[in-house]
Amino acid sequence: YNPMKMMNVLFIVVWSVLLLQQRSVTNGFVITNNSKEYWFRPSSSTWNVPPSRLSGVRERHHPRRFETNNKAYSLYSTPRNGRTVVAAEAASSASSSLEGNNGTSGTPMTPKKVVVIGAGWGGLSVAHALSLAAATTNNEEDRPMQVTVVDAAPRVGGLVRDGFTSRSGSRPAEAGQHGFWDSYHNIFQLLEHGISGVEIDDVLTGYAEQGQYSPQGLEAVWPVYRDQSPALPTGLAQALYTQFKNLPPWELATALPLVLAFSEFDGSPEAYAKYDDISFRELCVKLGVSKKCYNEAFEPMILTGLFAPGQACSAAAALGMAYFFVLSSQNAFDVRWCRGNVGSRIFDPWVQDMTQRGVTFLPSTRVVGFDTNDANDQIVCVTCQSTTNTIVGTAEEPSTKSTTSVTLEADVVVFAVGAAALNAMVRNSPKTLARHAEFRRFANLRGTGVLATRIYLDQVVDTPYSANACWGFDEGVGMTWFDITKLHGTKDENVGSVLEVDFYHAASLLVMDDDSIIEKVKRDLDTMLGDSCRNAKVLDAAVVRLPQAVNWYCPGSYRDLPDLESRSVNNAYFVGDLVRSCEHGSWSQEKAYVTGIEAANVILGKPIDTNIIPLAPDEPHVALGRTVLSTFKSVLGAGDPTRAPSLVDFFWK
Repeated sequence: YNPMKMMNVLFIVVWSVLLLQQRSVTNGFVITNNSKEYWFRPSSSTWNVPPSRLSGVRERHHPRRFETNNKAYSLYSTPRNGRTVVAAEAASSASSSLEGNNGTSGTPMTPKKVVVIGAGWGGLSVAHALSLAAATTNNEEDRPMQVTVVDAAPRVGGLVRDGFTSRSGSRPAEAGQHGFWDSYHNIFQLLEHGISGVEIDDVLTGYAEQGQYSPQGLEAVWPVYRDQSPALPTGLAQALYTQFKNLPPWELATALPLVLAFSEFDGSPEAYAKYDDISFRELCVKLGVSKKCYNEAFEPMILTGLFAPGQACSAAAALGMAYFFVLSSQNAFDVRWCRGNVGSRIFDPWVQDMTQRGVTFLPSTRVVGFDTNDANDQIVCVTCQSTTNTIVGTAEEPSTKSTTSVTLEADVVVFAVGAAALNAMVRNSPKTLARHAEFRRFANLRGTGVLATRIYLDQVVDTPYSANACWGFDEGVGMTWFDITKLHGTKDENVGSVLEVDFYHAASLLVMDDDSIIEKVKRDLDTMLGDSCRNAKVLDAAVVRLPQAVNWYCPGSYRDLPDLESRSVNNAYFVGDLVRSCEHGSWSQEKAYVTGIEAANVILGKPIDTNIIPLAPDEPHVALGRTVLSTFKSVLGAGDPTRAPSLVDFFWK
């Protein structure tokens, strides 16, 4: 230890900070306006470095681009003196600041032609937000966006699209049932106020109890937690009010050490980096969760929430998902279901609204390539192939398919696709996207398979609960089943009960033929429902295979996920539930919808959280636990909690 040397180092650091506050940064400049500092840097391929590597720049804030003296600049907010300003707030003062400091006015670079690739919740959310902004402008000449949404499927909706039919061709089917959980605040707002002709209570069911089954019968009942009294702190409420039939309290108590993991895992990039390298099953084993508790309480949740077994899922993803869906509040696991097919009840009227606001939809249109500028840091064209079915009408050839090439000019490109599709786009673009290390890492992403089935029975079957999760029927395969007759509230005079059974991480089942799948579905339902189901016969059935349809958050995958805004292609954005930079904390459909709004806000130069309903803050006991743990880690890390050992660090030998 050399006191004089330490004083010299401290003097140099302080002097450097003072200099940065007084003069421009090399190849960029700092502007002070209203006691807030903004850092501008040139926007070109030579500046494509992660914001986290730039001194004083918060990675999570996205740039607003400006033009002055024929040069483009990106604006970042800097958290000096404890203040953090989002980019768009800085943008509100940027024009005057530029004029005052450089003698020229700053004109926002507002892109005109936006191509959205993918028509699921994320893609439709972007189109919705951008078209609303265009529709509310006062000057027609200033309409900022011309939005085109392309999707390879014949109908919009992504994974939740409809258009599937039964084997007879006479009855509708769907790619699984999709719930709307209590914390889906932004989607609920959309359904309440954002789609013409949609009434939320007409479209969604009320809350109801849910069951959990194994081959041995009913294992648990999840109540409507909002109806349970008294209201209890989260965690305690779920433990006391969930009715486990065969899981004794002492087995459930072995899960208590997971509280430490939930307290440490705060959703930050540092927490994800720590917990992403181990599987959720490994985390549970290391913390002493009993095998019975894991198999009966946690494995079913992971299989149906992350669509893969716990040994194949990142602990970070599992903790984030479980907190959002189950532990954020007593009511978190309360869920509503769509009264009918999501495509016809929600997406069709939503698309109609956006079409009236000028959005163009191109279904049956597959993206096959990208053209970039000379620097390869901006996409200028998206090349697609559009497929059209022409009805011929003969027995030998009822219809023919024709393919047309479509080229879409682009000022902004939004990737609103899943892991498997993003992987394929990079692999098929070796001379454009694949030249960037950022995009090449997407080739590591993958999806997992879903098998959606629906059987139409000749008589009504007694189903205690309309929505159910299952475990133990096929190793490593998640399973849910639903009484569609009850959920949709519709009746077919020629059919009794309509039951849907969906399987996740289902590659081992997708290879079966339709007859074998239907036999298995009926056999599994007979096991759970008894004679009432055994006595019923299958009149019709639907089998929908969706290989690699949902994102697979395997251990180590976090580092390969995209951020909201590309770091190497300056007009590319990513939305969906695979985006890693969403600070909102949501998951699944809600996260896809929220990231769509976030991307639209950044494109429009608004604060990133504009028109987004945040999650409720942590309950007091959760916040206290995290504060205590953070304080303890700060002591261990000599003032820097990131230098302290993590709970995960003790797992490594």
